[in-house]
Amino acid sequence: MKKILVLTVAFIAGFALVANAGSITPGQTAKCTDAKSITLEVAQIANSNGGKDGYSDNARGNANLSLWKSSNFTTIPITLGPNDNNDSVNGTDGGKTGLPQRGGMGKSKVVLVSQNNFSRGDSIGDISGLVKITNNGDNPVTVTCN
Repeated sequence: MKKILVLTVAFIAGFALVANAGSITPGQTAKCTDAKSITLEVAQIANSNGGKDGYSDNARGNANLSLWKSSNFTTIPITLGPNDNNDSVNGTDGGKTGLPQRGGMGKSKVVLVSQNNFSRGDSIGDISGLVKITNNGDNPVTVTCN
């Protein structure tokens, strides 16, 4: 009787850690099978500096994900950083370099679109088969399989 109870609890806990799209919290995994596109989006969370010594306690509102693809058994890291600024510094150099300013804020959303006929199977565009998206960060992420 105890074994059945333990197995039932383990089974339910396993399902609690795996979602089929929707919002995944840190540590959870979502699955998409044969999707035409996969949308990954982190909520617009303000950067919080409430951590020790004024450091961020919410990863600056960023999301860290890993995608495992059954089509070629590879894992791809993806970071969404809507609060991170990657502007080039030449916008503030008084025009000394003569180069235009480039860059901008990071993105809160990325859409992976299925692409066919790869000569190599290691591309991120090969999202055929099963794709597992694991939230390795501190903030929830919305996963949509289309």
